[in-house]
Amino acid sequence: MNIMVKRRVHVAAAAIISADKRQVLIARRPSNVDHGGLWEFPGGKLAPYETGLEGLKRELHEELGVEIINAQPLIRVHHEYSDKHILLDVWQVHAFAGEPFGREGQAVRWVPMEELVNYPFPAANLPILRAVMLPTEYLITGEESDEARFEASLSRALSEDGIRLVQLRAKQLTPEAYVARAERALALCHEVGARLLLNGDPSLLDQVDADGIHLTSERLMQLERRPIAENKWLSASTHDPRQLEQAASLGCDFVSLSPLRTTPSHPDVAPIGWHDFQQWVERAGMPVFALGGMTRFDANHARAVGAQGIASIRDFWK
Repeated sequence: MNIMVKRRVHVAAAAIISADKRQVLIARRPSNVDHGGLWEFPGGKLAPYETGLEGLKRELHEELGVEIINAQPLIRVHHEYSDKHILLDVWQVHAFAGEPFGREGQAVRWVPMEELVNYPFPAANLPILRAVMLPTEYLITGEESDEARFEASLSRALSEDGIRLVQLRAKQLTPEAYVARAERALALCHEVGARLLLNGDPSLLDQVDADGIHLTSERLMQLERRPIAENKWLSASTHDPRQLEQAASLGCDFVSLSPLRTTPSHPDVAPIGWHDFQQWVERAGMPVFALGGMTRFDANHARAVGAQGIASIRDFWK
């Protein structure tokens, strides 16, 4: 029996962010190559001797005439085609020298992040789109019975800390009180351009037109298909590789993975630790937020091992 061994192709790609952090640079693939005419994030194949960042620096100079000054890992995406296995090693470029232009005759364009969904990309690029559009800090709201204190804490996180992604977690509220709080939270979030996800049954979106739903790990494992529309964000709590696989099969846009460290709320739960976290994230195929004992001081470490960023209650909720 003949077993075909797929080619393994390691590609470095860049999400080049504008100075105002509102736009990203994309390029159109030539018509005479695979996926010709589709848009992509600039980059190319690594030489055998290159690291991802080394290859990316060379490719961006050759393709766009720019020099990377500051870049951070964004996401690593494994994608299977019929004849090859692609690893997309994606970096977020925050600072560069030069004015990018298509040195090889390709079209390049600065695009507002919220408009990326209007451009056709190869399938392997879809997790990158999500990662580019998501922030690096994810606030999970604390349990608060007083509505005035709740609104003050949320307003402070949005205005002073710049939080732009919020999960409304309020287990102690009645369903009616949760909906009322969600309406107020949604108004506060949208005033500053932040997104609000509801932690609960997906049918909540019939009552509150929030930006998406967050699934508990229990609800995640009970579902057989994506429970909400594609134009809404779907996230989930995960704690092991099996739950990560289920999140991917449902088409979750991103997840939290916890607990990275031992936490006061779950002192008896064994922490994942950085080593296993990195191994699991490598194959997740979607943005993953590190959760469990995380603070802002952990953000760069989390990014370095493949996380989208950090999720937290205590560090963001005051």
